[in-house]
Amino acid sequence: MRARRARAAGPRTWALDIGASAIKTAVLDARGRPVAPAKRAATPRPSTPAAMLRVVMRLAAEEPAFDRVAVGFPGVVEHGVVRTAANLHHAWIGVDLARRLERLTGRPTRVANDADVQGLAVVAGKGVELVITLGTGIGSALFLEGRLVPNLELGHHPFLRGRTYEELLGDRALGQVGKATWNRRLRAAVEMLKQTTNCRCLYLGGGNARLVRKPLPHGVRTVNNIAGVLGCIKLWPAPRATRRVRRPKRR
Repeated sequence: MRARRARAAGPRTWALDIGASAIKTAVLDARGRPVAPAKRAATPRPSTPAAMLRVVMRLAAEEPAFDRVAVGFPGVVEHGVVRTAANLHHAWIGVDLARRLERLTGRPTRVANDADVQGLAVVAGKGVELVITLGTGIGSALFLEGRLVPNLELGHHPFLRGRTYEELLGDRALGQVGKATWNRRLRAAVEMLKQTTNCRCLYLGGGNARLVRKPLPHGVRTVNNIAGVLGCIKLWPAPRATRRVRRPKRR
C-alpha cells in the first residue's frame, strides 16, 4: 500500500546546490516541497571532483528514498558536462557530472548552472528578469518571458576600473572591505546591470544576499538562498495533470 501511494504521489527528486563553500541537499516531492529537513556539508579543500563526490554520496546515504537527481553547479554546464569552475578545483573542467552521479546513485540525473537553477525557482516569467547570486563568486542568470538565456557569466565581466563583478563583490572582497563598502559597490553594480539589461526585475540571491542593506531600488529584491535547492525540481518536466473521467450514472 505504501509503495502504491508513493508512486501515485509522483517521483521524488534529490536536489543538490553545489557551492564553493558548502553543498546543500534536500529530497523534494513531485510538487517541489521538501519531504525532510535540508542537509548541508562544507565543501572540501581541495575541491576536487573525487573529494566533493565523496561528500555528496555521504549526504545521499542520509536522505530518504528518491527517484531522480537534479543539481545546481557553480559554473557553465552543457548537457551535464562541466565547462567552467572558476571557484572550484580546475580538475572539474570536462567532468560529466550528470553521468558520474547517475553511476553513483543509480538514478537519472540532470545538472545546470547554480544561478540558472536559483532563477528557475524565483522568476515570474514576465519580460526580462535577471538573477545575481552573491557568494564565494558572483553568478548570473537572464530570463526572457520565463525562458533562460544560457551560459551567461556576468561575474567575470569588467565592472569598475578594469575589475570584475566577482573581484569587487565576491567573498574575498567582502572580507577585505567590509559590509558598508561592499553594499555601496553592490548598489553601483545593481544600477549598472539594470541599465545594461533593462530588466523588469533583478533578484539578489546566494548566501550573501542576507547582508544586502534595504530598502532596495524599485524592481530589485532579495531571495532566500534555499531557492538554489528548490529550483532543482524545474530541471525535470512538471507532472501532467490527470483528468478525471466521469462515469455514466446508473439508471
